[in-house]
Amino acid sequence: MREKKRLDAQLADDAELERRSGDVDAYFDLAREGEAVEPDLEGEIQALAAVAEQMESRTMLSGETDPLNAIVTVHPGAGGTESQDWAEMLMRMYLRWAEQQGFKTEMNDYQDGEEAGIKSATFTITGEYAYGLLNGETGVHRLVRISPFDQAKRRHTSFASVFVSPEIDDSIQIDIKPDEIRTDTYRSGGKGGQHVNTTDSAVRITHIPTGIVVQCQNERSQHKNREKAMKMLRSRLYEYELEKKQATARKLEDSKLDINFGSQIRSYVLQPYRIAKDHRTKVEVGDVDKVLDGYLDPFIRGYLLMKRQGGVPVAAGTDDDLE
Repeated sequence: MREKKRLDAQLADDAELERRSGDVDAYFDLAREGEAVEPDLEGEIQALAAVAEQMESRTMLSGETDPLNAIVTVHPGAGGTESQDWAEMLMRMYLRWAEQQGFKTEMNDYQDGEEAGIKSATFTITGEYAYGLLNGETGVHRLVRISPFDQAKRRHTSFASVFVSPEIDDSIQIDIKPDEIRTDTYRSGGKGGQHVNTTDSAVRITHIPTGIVVQCQNERSQHKNREKAMKMLRSRLYEYELEKKQATARKLEDSKLDINFGSQIRSYVLQPYRIAKDHRTKVEVGDVDKVLDGYLDPFIRGYLLMKRQGGVPVAAGTDDDLE
C-alpha cells in the first residue's frame, strides 16, 4: 500500500506538470493574438516552476530510508532558559513545516523547561519522504537575538541541536523467496545400528543473498527437518536484519555534532540584522520570521542539490556571520 501510494503521487505530479505546461502554452497563444495576459502568464510560470522544483527534489530522494517517516529530537545547548526557549522555537518550526506539507505529527516525548521553553522534545512526522526531506536538518542551529529574558536587553547567542532519524518498523517480516535458497539433503549420521538413518532425511538450507547456512537432522522425516530448518533460517535472518538496523543507528548517532560554537549548520540572526543562513549550502533567506514559521523549502532543496553534486555537508558557520 505504501508503494501504491507513492506511485499514485508520482502519476498525480506528472499530470499536474502536464496540465500547468499546457496552461502556459495557452497563455502564450493568447499573447501572440494580442491579448493582455502578462500578469496571468507570470503567475502560471511561477506556479509551474514551483511544481518542477518540487518534482526535482523528489528525484533526489533515492536513499533506502528516504521514503520513511521522520523521528525528530530537539535538545537545547548550554545557556539555560535562553537556549531552552530557542529549542521550543525550533520544535514549533518543524511542526509548522510538517503541517504545511500535509504530514501528521505525534509527540513522543516532551519535557518542559524550568522557566520557559523545553529541555527536550521528540516527535514523529508521518508522511511520504519525511525523513529524506528532513535528513539535512540534523546538526546544531544557532539563534542570535536580543534576549527577552535579559533585563539589560543584551544580544545573546543560543544553540540547540536537532537530530533526525528514520522510523524503522520493529516488526520485521522475513520474506524468503524460493529462488534465494538452496536446499541440500543428506543422510543423517548416527552411532550405528538402529540409530543410523538409511534415508536422505537431513536438510541443509543456504540463503544465497546473505550466505547464512542452517541445517537440521534431528527428525526422521525430511519434511519435518526442512520445516525446522526454515524456522531456524527465519530466526537467523531476523537477527541479521536487527544487526543491520543497529549499524544504521550507530552511523546516524556518529553524525551528531557538539552543541557549541563552530559546529552550527545554520544561523538565525534577528539582531543586528535579520537573515537565516545555512553555512553548508550558503542558502540565505531574509524573512527569518517566515522561516521560523515553517518555510524550510529553500534550505531543504539546497541541501539535496549539494548532495547530488557531491558536496560534503561539514562546513560550519563562524562568529564572523554576526558582524
